Amino acid sequence: MPEISAKLVQELRKATGAGMMDCKKALEQNNGDITKATEWLRQKGIASAGKLEGKVAAEGLVESYIHTGSRIGVLVEVNCQTDFVARNEAFKHLVKSIAMQIAACPQVEYISVDEIPTEFVESEKSIEMGREDLSKKPENIREKIVQGRIEKRLKELTLMDQPYIKDQNVTVAELVKETSAQLGEKVQVRRFTRFVLGEGIEKKEENFAEEVAAQMAKE
Repeated sequence: MPEISAKLVQELRKATGAGMMDCKKALEQNNGDITKATEWLRQKGIASAGKLEGKVAAEGLVESYIHTGSRIGVLVEVNCQTDFVARNEAFKHLVKSIAMQIAACPQVEYISVDEIPTEFVESEKSIEMGREDLSKKPENIREKIVQGRIEKRLKELTLMDQPYIKDQNVTVAELVKETSAQLGEKVQVRRFTRFVLGEGIEKKEENFAEEVAAQMAKE
């Protein structure tokens, strides 16, 4: 695979309006061929969606999802630019799918990595740097390993980096971008809340063995 230069990434970004990481991935997938990379981005719906990033999205929907058994519930707000698109079936389907995705991902706490507090990231780095399995490795190697672990950890916590539950080859971020391109408007997940029945309540520990023994002693 040819080396993907920053200049090439910038050129593709300027031509398509897609994000830096999307452009780099497109070039990597197409051996640095900018024409094929552009086609790849268009097929993914990323090229046209990227041009919408600067738009203001203040319309949209608040969707709820209650999982079977009523033990898990989700509220999510997804924004678009116009009320017309908010009523579109494709947009409604996306919002429902995202609500279901959140319900299926108990580890997810944030929408994207840039929302994660710096203090949390630094704390995780400190923990990883102190791991026993890294103690004998050179400093530069240890830092690379820790960086990889941290990136993996942060992605596990973010909604946009999750593989879409209905198609594991697509992330939630790619799903949103594809829908955005399809609708011709900026689409973004703004916030969500996940409810788990009994979460945060201190439950009484039940010891059935002791209860049975006590009952037998009375008889």
